Amino acid sequence: MSVAQTGRWKVLAATVSAVLVSLTLPTVAATPASATTTAYDTTYYKNAIGKTGTSLKASLHTIISSQTKISYDAVWNALKVTDQDPNNSNNVILLYSGTSRSKSLNGGNVGDWNREHVWAQSHGNFGTSAGPGTDLHHLRAADVQVNSIRGNKDFDKGGSPVSGAPGSLTDSDSFEPRDADKGDVARMILYMAVRYEGDDAFADLEPNETVPNGSVRFMGRLSVLKQWNEQDPPSAFEEKRNQVIFDTYQKNRNPFIDHPEWVEAIW
Repeated sequence: MSVAQTGRWKVLAATVSAVLVSLTLPTVAATPASATTTAYDTTYYKNAIGKTGTSLKASLHTIISSQTKISYDAVWNALKVTDQDPNNSNNVILLYSGTSRSKSLNGGNVGDWNREHVWAQSHGNFGTSAGPGTDLHHLRAADVQVNSIRGNKDFDKGGSPVSGAPGSLTDSDSFEPRDADKGDVARMILYMAVRYEGDDAFADLEPNETVPNGSVRFMGRLSVLKQWNEQDPPSAFEEKRNQVIFDTYQKNRNPFIDHPEWVEAIW
């Protein structure tokens, strides 16, 4: 091969290399959840089966709005049942960390657990009112300090490690739960968006793509929550929790635990 040919090959190789470097691989979308069937499809969900979009959302809102409300004080004892460690009946499992902690350590001190509003209270200004402020479908036991770090941040990807919650990340305006809690968080947020539509003296709660949202009726980031719903399907712990809330406390269900595919069907 001549010197001129060698030079041309080098130029061609450099050009191909530059093109390959400049290419951006497409984001791999999560596979939509497979359709499921439950024992409640012919009874509890009968008016929602077969619907999609706004029609499905409206039907589910009507269904799950038939709810027994509890007081904020009553939430303490309820969480000791709904969040009970399946391997130790004296403990609860904490959101964001997966830590098993004594039920007796509920309070506001370091080392205690308290009531985490997954849909932050300020994102709807509902405080501890019976209804959104006490809805067990989005209230979870969480470490006091981890709960404080999460604050009222929206949910999104990225950030620095959270002390006391291995696998969780946070930055100035968002919080990313550990992988085992991602789907749980997504389904809790989307439950709230269907349950509270502004027709019962509370704000119309909705997910959106904005981060941060601040003290408004929105929570983000919807596209990330949808990914988390697919990435982390409902666990046995989550399903049992849904059943206990339905049977013992509120008499309503989180439809996205029963039918995770309805997330994509609506949004």
